[in-house]
Amino acid sequence: MLDGLDDAQRQAASSIEGPVRIIACAGAGKTRTITRRIAYGVASGTWDPTRVLAVTFSVKAAGEMRDRLDALQVPRGMRIATFHSAALRQCREAWRAICSGPFPDLIADAKRKREVVAAGVFRATARQPEPQEVADIEREIDWCKVSLIAPQDYDKVCAATHREPPAGCDPGRFARIYGEYEAEKTARMGIDYNDILLLASHICDADDEVGHALRSQVGWLTVDEYQDVSPLQHRLMRAWLGENRNVCVVGDPAQTIYSFAGATSYYLASFGREFAPLGADIALRTDYRSLPPIVARANHVLSRSPQRGDYVRLEPAREGTTRVTSAIYGTDEEEAEAVARRIERVIARGGKAGDCAVLTRLTRQQPCIVQALKAHGIPYQVRRDAGWQSSPLVPPPNASAVDSLEALQAGRVTVSTIHASKGLEFPHVYLVGLSDGILPYQGMVSPDHLEEERRLLYVGITRAEDTLHLSYARKQDDQSPAVRSLSRFLA
Repeated sequence: MLDGLDDAQRQAASSIEGPVRIIACAGAGKTRTITRRIAYGVASGTWDPTRVLAVTFSVKAAGEMRDRLDALQVPRGMRIATFHSAALRQCREAWRAICSGPFPDLIADAKRKREVVAAGVFRATARQPEPQEVADIEREIDWCKVSLIAPQDYDKVCAATHREPPAGCDPGRFARIYGEYEAEKTARMGIDYNDILLLASHICDADDEVGHALRSQVGWLTVDEYQDVSPLQHRLMRAWLGENRNVCVVGDPAQTIYSFAGATSYYLASFGREFAPLGADIALRTDYRSLPPIVARANHVLSRSPQRGDYVRLEPAREGTTRVTSAIYGTDEEEAEAVARRIERVIARGGKAGDCAVLTRLTRQQPCIVQALKAHGIPYQVRRDAGWQSSPLVPPPNASAVDSLEALQAGRVTVSTIHASKGLEFPHVYLVGLSDGILPYQGMVSPDHLEEERRLLYVGITRAEDTLHLSYARKQDDQSPAVRSLSRFLA
């Protein structure tokens, strides 16, 4: 189970007792190390596979972990799941023992949920809200719930943190809308995704037969992407554990890019204090993904951070002297055209379209890129943002049979936001729009926001394996009076 691991990976995989923290930098073989650790724990006879739970943030990551464990011929019975699916399973198992009524209706469809939010707004304000207002309020409600902020506490949180409520609301008005959303949801006998985690936490916390039974299911807990856990997810993790100390967390503080949605790297940083003494505290520093010049550029971005002491410095494992290229273009259209030509040259030299990715800070940057790829006849796919979960890849409209055959042979260029590209890697990466006002985004002015934008650039850079091209355009178009400057993270 430990063959082929480097010294740090081997130490991590063989540390199977007590609290363990693994700081895994980009490209360090994190999933490989986690799965080998689980396999080793079971194969050694120390772990009962039926009491092993590993949680991560996406269905894709859970599936990859499960496939690797199957390849290692680990006995079946382990649960590899997202936080939500693991919690939902427990809630359904426990429901008959705690309630005589039917299990609540899970409001899983985005359209249905927004209908409930709109109804909550109407109950609080006696008017029908606009779609954008509903979307903004929905995001704030979700943030409140994952941050464990109840409606009655919202105004105090805003006063303490200077948080601005959405949709032109003052704190009191938003709190009323939030409360009415909860009331409307209850009236419909429904729960949302975050309610699943809250419900599972309450059930597992209970000092009764049901709570004890659910906690006993978790003998060895592994939490992936621990830098992205929210207070709600942390609460559920502690409820699963009870007095149990067999927990392993894996993450990278330099890849914390979802603070706007309630994620925080605080729990990763404070794990040593919370679970002291630790069984092991290990850093995986070796980047097996990217060539040295790309690793050097990633390290440079973090080296200028006021929080650089919190981050692991990458050490490249690969050899090669590829150059990180950069360019400044006149307009967004010229930038998109130049990137399309670069990709065209990669394909002409025998490369595959599927080996290339164009990464943007904002979705509104993507139509220009897509138009240029279409003009050059280059097949593409767009990866949409979906929080911590990746949505399906979307092929271009009106794809012909020839396009489909070409996609089977060589794939498609991926056009994605940096957020949606997390967890992916590509031989050739083109990071576009690297100007102040785009990255960092113009509204991100506080030190914490700026640091998250810096980490976002780091994540984008570390998606690249063989080549990396960095660029920005001085103007949006020829008519735009505003002149952009290079991102402060690269200047």
